[in-house]
Amino acid sequence: MTSVKRTHLELLSPGAFRPSIRIPTDVTVMQAVLPSPELNRFLYAAVGAEYHWNDRLPWSWSEWMAWLARPGVETWVAYQSGTPAGYFELEAQDGGNVEIVYFGLLPAFIGRGLGGYLLTQAVRRAFAMRPDIRRVWLHTCTLDHPGGLAGYRAHGFSTFKEEDIDVTLSETPTDPWPGAERPR
Repeated sequence: MTSVKRTHLELLSPGAFRPSIRIPTDVTVMQAVLPSPELNRFLYAAVGAEYHWNDRLPWSWSEWMAWLARPGVETWVAYQSGTPAGYFELEAQDGGNVEIVYFGLLPAFIGRGLGGYLLTQAVRRAFAMRPDIRRVWLHTCTLDHPGGLAGYRAHGFSTFKEEDIDVTLSETPTDPWPGAERPR
Protein backbone atom coordinates (compact mmCIF):
# COMPACT_ATOMS: atom_id res chain seq x y z
CA MET A 1 0.00 0.00 0.00
CA THR A 2 1.10 3.50 -0.81
CA SER A 3 -0.22 6.57 0.96
CA VAL A 4 -1.42 9.22 -1.48
CA LYS A 5 -2.67 12.72 -0.75
CA ARG A 6 -5.75 13.62 -2.79
CA THR A 7 -6.60 17.31 -3.11
CA HIS A 8 -10.03 18.51 -4.24
CA LEU A 9 -10.07 21.97 -5.81
CA GLU A 10 -12.82 24.29 -7.02
CA LEU A 11 -13.65 27.49 -8.80
CA LEU A 12 -16.84 29.17 -7.61
CA SER A 13 -17.20 31.57 -10.52
CA PRO A 14 -15.70 32.18 -13.94
CA GLY A 15 -14.23 35.42 -12.57
CA ALA A 16 -12.12 33.48 -10.06
CA PHE A 17 -10.27 31.75 -12.89
CA ARG A 18 -6.96 33.17 -14.11
CA PRO A 19 -6.76 32.07 -17.75
CA SER A 20 -3.61 31.34 -19.63
CA ILE A 21 -2.72 34.21 -21.92
CA ARG A 22 -0.37 32.07 -24.00
CA ILE A 23 -1.96 30.56 -27.08
CA PRO A 24 0.24 27.76 -28.43
CA THR A 25 0.80 27.60 -32.16
CA ASP A 26 -1.06 25.15 -34.34
CA VAL A 27 -3.32 23.90 -31.53
CA THR A 28 -6.98 23.10 -31.96
CA VAL A 29 -9.32 21.93 -29.20
CA MET A 30 -12.36 20.04 -30.44
CA GLN A 31 -15.22 18.21 -28.79
CA ALA A 32 -15.47 14.51 -29.58
CA VAL A 33 -19.23 14.77 -30.08
CA LEU A 34 -19.84 11.13 -30.94
CA PRO A 35 -19.12 8.80 -28.00
CA SER A 36 -16.08 6.68 -28.86
CA PRO A 37 -14.86 4.14 -26.32
CA GLU A 38 -11.76 3.51 -28.42
CA LEU A 39 -10.79 7.19 -28.43
CA ASN A 40 -11.44 7.73 -24.74
CA ARG A 41 -9.61 4.58 -23.71
CA PHE A 42 -6.64 5.62 -25.85
CA LEU A 43 -6.54 9.09 -24.26
CA TYR A 44 -7.04 7.74 -20.74
CA ALA A 45 -4.26 5.17 -21.13
CA ALA A 46 -1.82 7.42 -23.00
CA VAL A 47 -2.20 10.40 -20.66
CA GLY A 48 -2.59 8.46 -17.43
CA ALA A 49 -0.03 5.67 -17.80
CA GLU A 50 2.73 7.58 -15.99
CA TYR A 51 0.38 8.51 -13.15
CA HIS A 52 -1.11 5.11 -12.36
CA TRP A 53 -4.50 5.84 -13.89
CA ASN A 54 -5.83 2.31 -14.01
CA ASP A 55 -9.40 2.35 -12.64
CA ARG A 56 -10.93 2.37 -16.12
CA LEU A 57 -8.47 0.04 -17.87
CA PRO A 58 -10.58 -3.07 -17.14
CA TRP A 59 -13.75 -1.45 -18.51
CA SER A 60 -15.37 -3.23 -21.43
CA TRP A 61 -16.37 -1.41 -24.59
CA SER A 62 -19.97 -1.39 -23.29
CA GLU A 63 -18.95 0.15 -19.96
CA TRP A 64 -17.05 2.91 -21.77
CA MET A 65 -20.03 3.55 -24.04
CA ALA A 66 -22.46 3.65 -21.13
CA TRP A 67 -20.31 6.31 -19.43
CA LEU A 68 -19.68 8.40 -22.54
CA ALA A 69 -23.28 8.35 -23.77
CA ARG A 70 -24.59 9.81 -20.50
CA PRO A 71 -26.09 13.30 -20.78
CA GLY A 72 -23.68 15.89 -19.42
CA VAL A 73 -20.48 13.96 -20.18
CA GLU A 74 -18.18 15.60 -22.72
CA THR A 75 -14.74 14.78 -24.08
CA TRP A 76 -12.57 17.50 -25.61
CA VAL A 77 -9.31 16.74 -27.41
CA ALA A 78 -6.38 19.07 -28.04
CA TYR A 79 -4.53 18.53 -31.30
CA GLN A 80 -1.17 20.06 -32.17
CA SER A 81 -0.32 19.92 -35.85
CA GLY A 82 -3.11 17.36 -36.25
CA THR A 83 -1.77 15.01 -33.56
CA PRO A 84 -3.69 14.33 -30.32
CA ALA A 85 -1.80 16.18 -27.59
CA GLY A 86 -4.14 15.98 -24.59
CA TYR A 87 -7.72 15.98 -23.46
CA PHE A 88 -10.23 16.78 -20.79
CA GLU A 89 -13.41 15.05 -19.78
CA LEU A 90 -16.25 16.98 -18.16
CA GLU A 91 -19.29 15.78 -16.26
CA ALA A 92 -22.16 18.17 -15.51
CA GLN A 93 -23.60 17.21 -12.12
CA ASP A 94 -26.59 18.11 -9.99
CA GLY A 95 -26.53 21.35 -8.03
CA GLY A 96 -24.83 23.46 -10.72
CA ASN A 97 -21.51 21.61 -10.61
CA VAL A 98 -19.18 20.46 -13.36
CA GLU A 99 -16.34 18.10 -12.59
CA ILE A 100 -13.22 18.06 -14.70
CA VAL A 101 -13.08 14.29 -14.41
CA TYR A 102 -9.86 13.80 -16.39
CA PHE A 103 -7.36 16.31 -17.68
CA GLY A 104 -3.88 15.92 -19.09
CA LEU A 105 -1.37 15.85 -21.88
CA LEU A 106 0.29 12.98 -23.69
CA PRO A 107 3.93 12.70 -22.54
CA ALA A 108 5.46 14.07 -25.75
CA PHE A 109 3.48 17.31 -25.32
CA ILE A 110 4.36 18.09 -21.70
CA GLY A 111 6.59 21.14 -21.36
CA ARG A 112 5.38 22.83 -24.55
CA GLY A 113 3.12 25.35 -22.82
CA LEU A 114 -0.08 23.51 -23.66
CA GLY A 115 -1.30 22.70 -20.13
CA GLY A 116 -2.43 26.18 -19.11
CA TYR A 117 -4.09 26.72 -22.47
CA LEU A 118 -5.94 23.39 -22.27
CA LEU A 119 -7.03 24.11 -18.69
CA THR A 120 -8.36 27.49 -19.84
CA GLN A 121 -10.43 25.75 -22.50
CA ALA A 122 -11.70 23.19 -19.97
CA VAL A 123 -12.81 25.80 -17.45
CA ARG A 124 -14.47 28.00 -20.07
CA ARG A 125 -16.39 25.05 -21.47
CA ALA A 126 -17.35 23.81 -18.00
CA PHE A 127 -18.93 27.13 -17.03
CA ALA A 128 -20.69 27.30 -20.42
CA MET A 129 -22.24 23.82 -20.30
CA ARG A 130 -25.48 24.99 -18.67
CA PRO A 131 -26.77 28.33 -17.40
CA ASP A 132 -26.95 27.08 -13.78
CA ILE A 133 -23.25 26.18 -13.44
CA ARG A 134 -21.84 27.81 -10.32
CA ARG A 135 -18.88 25.57 -9.53
CA VAL A 136 -16.17 23.76 -11.46
CA TRP A 137 -14.17 21.25 -9.51
CA LEU A 138 -11.55 18.56 -9.89
CA HIS A 139 -9.22 16.46 -7.84
CA THR A 140 -5.57 15.65 -8.19
CA CYS A 141 -3.18 13.60 -6.11
CA THR A 142 0.48 13.09 -5.40
CA LEU A 143 0.63 10.45 -8.16
CA ASP A 144 -0.31 13.01 -10.83
CA HIS A 145 2.14 15.32 -12.62
CA PRO A 146 4.29 17.10 -10.00
CA GLY A 147 3.32 20.53 -11.34
CA GLY A 148 -0.40 19.82 -11.48
CA LEU A 149 -1.50 21.04 -8.07
CA ALA A 150 0.57 24.24 -8.28
CA GLY A 151 -0.75 24.83 -11.79
CA TYR A 152 -4.37 24.54 -10.73
CA ARG A 153 -3.79 26.91 -7.83
CA ALA A 154 -1.94 29.39 -10.07
CA HIS A 155 -5.04 29.51 -12.27
CA GLY A 156 -7.31 30.32 -9.34
CA PHE A 157 -8.53 26.96 -8.07
CA SER A 158 -8.78 26.74 -4.28
CA THR A 159 -8.65 23.65 -2.10
CA PHE A 160 -11.89 22.54 -0.47
CA LYS A 161 -10.85 19.10 0.75
CA GLU A 162 -7.69 17.09 1.33
CA GLU A 163 -7.49 13.45 2.23
CA ASP A 164 -4.91 10.72 2.61
CA ILE A 165 -5.84 7.49 0.90
CA ASP A 166 -4.08 4.16 0.61
CA VAL A 167 -3.69 2.70 -2.86
CA THR A 168 -2.08 -0.43 -4.19
CA LEU A 169 0.32 0.34 -7.01
CA SER A 170 2.23 -1.85 -9.38
CA GLU A 171 6.00 -1.48 -9.12
CA THR A 172 6.06 0.58 -12.30
CA PRO A 173 3.39 2.76 -13.90
CA THR A 174 1.12 1.07 -16.41
CA ASP A 175 2.15 1.37 -20.03
CA PRO A 176 -0.48 2.74 -22.40
CA TRP A 177 -0.72 -0.67 -24.07
CA PRO A 178 0.93 -4.05 -23.45
CA GLY A 179 4.50 -3.98 -24.70
CA ALA A 180 4.73 -0.20 -25.03
CA GLU A 181 7.58 0.00 -22.53
CA ARG A 182 8.00 3.72 -22.98
CA PRO A 183 11.38 5.06 -21.79
CA ARG A 184 11.07 6.69 -18.37
